Amino acid sequence: MGNWVENEGLSIFVVLVWLGLNVFLFWWYYLAYDIPPKFFYTRILLGRALALARAPAACLNFNCMLILLPVCRNLLSFLRGSSACCSTRVRRQLDRNLTFHKMVAWMIALHTAIHTIAHLFNVEWSVQARVEEKGTLAAVLSSLGDNPNESYINFYRKTIGNPVGGLYVAFTYLAGLTGVIITLALILIITSSTKTIRRSYFEVFWYTHHLFVIFFIGLVIHGAGRIVRGQTAASLAEHNPEICYKNFTHWGKKGACPIPQFSGNPPMTWKWVVGPMFLYLCERLVRFWRSQQKVVITKVVIHPFKTIELQMMKKGFKMEVGQYIFVKCPAVSKLEWHPFTLTSAPEEDYFSIHIRIVGDWTEGLFNACGCDKQEFQEAWKLPKIAVDGPFGTASEDVFSYETVMLVGAGIGVTPFASVLKSVWYKYCHDATNLKLKKIYFYWLCRDTHAFEWFADLLQSLEAQMQERNNADFLSYNIYLTGWDESQATHFVMHHEEEKDVITGLKQKTLYGRPNWENEFKTIAGKHPGSRIGVFLCGPEGLADTLNKQSISNSEADPRGVHFIFNKENF
Repeated sequence: MGNWVENEGLSIFVVLVWLGLNVFLFWWYYLAYDIPPKFFYTRILLGRALALARAPAACLNFNCMLILLPVCRNLLSFLRGSSACCSTRVRRQLDRNLTFHKMVAWMIALHTAIHTIAHLFNVEWSVQARVEEKGTLAAVLSSLGDNPNESYINFYRKTIGNPVGGLYVAFTYLAGLTGVIITLALILIITSSTKTIRRSYFEVFWYTHHLFVIFFIGLVIHGAGRIVRGQTAASLAEHNPEICYKNFTHWGKKGACPIPQFSGNPPMTWKWVVGPMFLYLCERLVRFWRSQQKVVITKVVIHPFKTIELQMMKKGFKMEVGQYIFVKCPAVSKLEWHPFTLTSAPEEDYFSIHIRIVGDWTEGLFNACGCDKQEFQEAWKLPKIAVDGPFGTASEDVFSYETVMLVGAGIGVTPFASVLKSVWYKYCHDATNLKLKKIYFYWLCRDTHAFEWFADLLQSLEAQMQERNNADFLSYNIYLTGWDESQATHFVMHHEEEKDVITGLKQKTLYGRPNWENEFKTIAGKHPGSRIGVFLCGPEGLADTLNKQSISNSEADPRGVHFIFNKENF
């Protein structure tokens, strides 16, 4: 149970608190509009749809306050790096920032749907009440404001019925027009954020996501029209609606109830979102300042499997293992920024990234760097690069454990290149202060060519550990998940050789996929009473498997073995 709490519990606690606040706000504001006499006459016109529109509006304000915070990367990196305010458990929750961002976005979508549907009924009934035959309470209320010294309760002042009246409200009133605009912006943002669009058409995702600017502007001014109106406090003191509504035909006459007076609710959204909007503005200013700093590409290396390595230098650039940066190449796109994990070690005098060519932007960068040409590319011909970062990730905590499991799938091995390089440098100089004592490294890849760019690093580490008489420090398992019949025959013929036919390493390449349950049980048996960090950069399906194994193979006894699951998320 202890490890379940460590792996999932705090995250579930955060989610439950967030859901609880949403439920509380919804119920509180529903009652605030469904019970008080201030909105008695508003409820006569609109019924329960009034409360059903205002309750999700409060939840929208709350969630729109939260939605920008998880994407303030510099703020999160600062908090993550501050040991004074960030324990290991809190840092692990900060690593789930994008997961929380998506959850909040779906909650915004849910409350937007409820809010919009409720207001569709509100508009229809407001228009209908305005053109209703005289003699009813709704008609009398709707006519208030037509005469001097009267204030209106029904915001719709025309005498055009539905459906034209409803369309008139939607496209001429501030609340209606901004509501249409922000709803359309939200639909485009959410639909373009699906995994398929993000991976296959990243540019579509990138550009439509910036509709959030229009969304927030519309959100802030949405309530400025004050169309939701309630009876004023002064009017309530002399006109009790629960008594006076029975004699509405005599309002204003001598000895009868005075005509009720109404005022609109002041806009409140800005109070919720002004703080996060200011923080995000500061975030963008920091990013802009960083993007103006000069970056020099010192070397471009073309690796097999359509992968290139960019080695760069930038004044004042400092990094930790496993961090990532955002890269912009104006020669390819003046606006697009793409995240890449740093593959260099902090000990090196440059920083590097490995980029697999899988889309239009990466293809453009590949060509801009002259990688499509056979001849040598002069340094001055290389494109200008802007870099934002570095930003912290879960892999920064690798050196906080004595034992770790590093699992990379395909190009997902890149964060661990930085980790393994840093380990190699530490062993070359002084490893006495290194807390990390054992690394279990797993790399799953479909194609044999993908191994080549990483094999040199593993060979160096292998030689270094043997030289130091510490060959057991690093146990690595490379799995080839895809091969054909001719390859299989070739592997069998060379299986008895000292070094692996694919990687050139002494550890032979394995075929298929790991039996994770056996792997976890074996490691747990070798390290009783340890806290073992499990770090993954790979697909969601593998993340679910490793997370379940981390929980099921951890002991309930706090003194027993505990697997702590961490996933790269950017």
